[in-house]
Amino acid sequence: YRFFHKYLDERYADTVVLTFRQIEDLLGFALPTPAHTDAAWWGNTAEPIGDAWKLAHRTAKPNLLARHVVFERIA
Repeated sequence: YRFFHKYLDERYADTVVLTFRQIEDLLGFALPTPAHTDAAWWGNTAEPIGDAWKLAHRTAKPNLLARHVVFERIA
């Protein structure tokens, strides 16, 4: 999750939109099935991937139909 965290942490924009494919490319492996089918998965802080955006001071808002996630900086 290090490269994913680094990517989000180094973005100057308050909003970063990444497709599932882009996230998988940063991770180096496929997202689990629930990430594609259950929006609540992105709010589950028990998942290790959640640390990547939380430590980058961002929230994750998925759009499952569009297959992307909006990461907003927390003020």
